[in-house]
Formats: sequence, structure tokens, C-alpha cells
Amino acid sequence: MPNQGEILQEAIKNSGISITRIVEELGITRPTIYRKFKEDTLDYAFVKRVGDVIGHDFSHYFTSLQQASLPFVTPSVSSSVSHSVTTKSVTPALPDSDLTKQLLALQTKYIALLEAYNELLLRVYGPK
Repeated sequence: MPNQGEILQEAIKNSGISITRIVEELGITRPTIYRKFKEDTLDYAFVKRVGDVIGHDFSHYFTSLQQASLPFVTPSVSSSVSHSVTTKSVTPALPDSDLTKQLLALQTKYIALLEAYNELLLRVYGPK
């Protein structure tokens, strides 16, 4: 089964709209969208914006469960995050492979946060 990035890439390819036009309308760079194509999970808000540009509905590819597990998607996710921050939890020792997966997941979330910040800056200050 293809990952979410591959689904996004295939839909863009089938739309016939150039990557250049898509990245210009989204206010991102070409390397950013190519990096998104490699990701297993994507921010649903980003996917929806791409769908708006290419005229494609991705809702049947991304179930509500998947959408809820993605970063920056629903208020319930952020409230559960704030709740987990306020409560102290003890995690058992994990094998190195789990730590690597966690680190990669954090890196993906950090990149998504930076991209959201850049989009916010573009909305507030406009393109240069």
C-alpha cells in the first residue's frame, strides 16, 4: 500500500498541473514538496490545500483516524497533547530502533512546524 506522500504525488501527476505552479500557489519550495512525497504520513491541512490547488478530494484516501493522528489537524489532538504535558508519565526503556523511529517522527513534526511557521510569515508579511 502506498504511503500518503506517494498518494499525493500520484494525484499531482494525474492532475496534469505542474509542480512549479503548485509550489507557487502553496508558497513552498520544490524540495519541500518532493520531501513530502517521501513521507509516510502528511498533515491533512497540507494535503487539503494541495487538493484545492489541483481540484482533487483526498478525503477518501485519508480516513478520519489517519487525520486525527497527523500533526496540527484537530483541536482534540492538541488538547490531548497539553494534557499529556501536564501529567507525568513513565515510559519503559525502548530498543534503539524504537528510539530511531521516535526521532524521525519528531524530525518530521519539527519540519512540519517550520513549514507552518513559514506559511504564517508569508500570510502576515507577504512574499518578498
